[in-house]
Amino acid sequence: MSQRSAFSRRGFLLGTTTLTGMAVVPGLLTACSRTETGTGAPKGEGDLLAKLRKQGYVRVGFAGEAPYGFKDGTALAGEAPTLHKEIFAALGVADLRATLTDFGALIPGLAADRFDVVSAGMAITPERCDKVIFSEPEFISPTALMVRKGNPKGLSDLASCAAKGATVGVLTAAVEAGYAAGAGVGDSKVKSLAKQQDGLDALVAGRIDAFALTGISLRWLAKTNKGADVEVLEPFLPELKGKKQYSPGGAVFRQNATTLRDAFNGQLKKITGDPEHYVALIGKYGFTKQEVPPATLRTADLCKA
Repeated sequence: MSQRSAFSRRGFLLGTTTLTGMAVVPGLLTACSRTETGTGAPKGEGDLLAKLRKQGYVRVGFAGEAPYGFKDGTALAGEAPTLHKEIFAALGVADLRATLTDFGALIPGLAADRFDVVSAGMAITPERCDKVIFSEPEFISPTALMVRKGNPKGLSDLASCAAKGATVGVLTAAVEAGYAAGAGVGDSKVKSLAKQQDGLDALVAGRIDAFALTGISLRWLAKTNKGADVEVLEPFLPELKGKKQYSPGGAVFRQNATTLRDAFNGQLKKITGDPEHYVALIGKYGFTKQEVPPATLRTADLCKA
């Protein structure tokens, strides 16, 4: 299971919204769409960017998960919508019209032509690459530890947890349990938790010594629990079988939308190639220069991993 997909993906009411206001309109995954014979892709996919420019908006799907893509009042907010708003504006498409749906319905909804791009920070995995095409990585998700304020056990990463006999909290079925085992943390020292808030609560109560998750999510958790006696340590890249675990995410397109994807990548590269601008755009959502994907990390390689 990917690191990103380990987080809460529970859906909210289906609906559509724009960046300037919210209008709820029921949307069904079973809605019919015109398709090219045998491809499952809407007709005219090759001219999709030209179509979007002409109509002045792009339809995006998101899953209501902070800090990746969520509603802030009536506005669409988060890492992916913020990046995508800037990218599509540069491509001549001024408006994002968003559909809120369950995370598991994003790819089916994309295939059913309910939206043109998934704007949810979705993890790039080989299994998903068989169904859709991804942009180059928008971010990487280094792992971090949340500890009690002052870091009483002097922890820094999972290897230090193993060395000092620390009890580590992880989300149930999340990849951090495997990362902990790979670093030498014993099974009896790994505690599974149902959701992110449970990790912070267990830490404050002294039931665990550290909570392992992505730095992005832990910083957001700390921000939404102001006053909690915790701190988030510097992120690190775990290794499994000698390979660093970057856990990257990106925008998602239908398989035939290569022209749109390539144009999107051209603008994305300008942002990820300028870390100061990257942080200025999405730093308020917990993204730092450490989440900027390295230029050598390519989606084509991730899809083959």
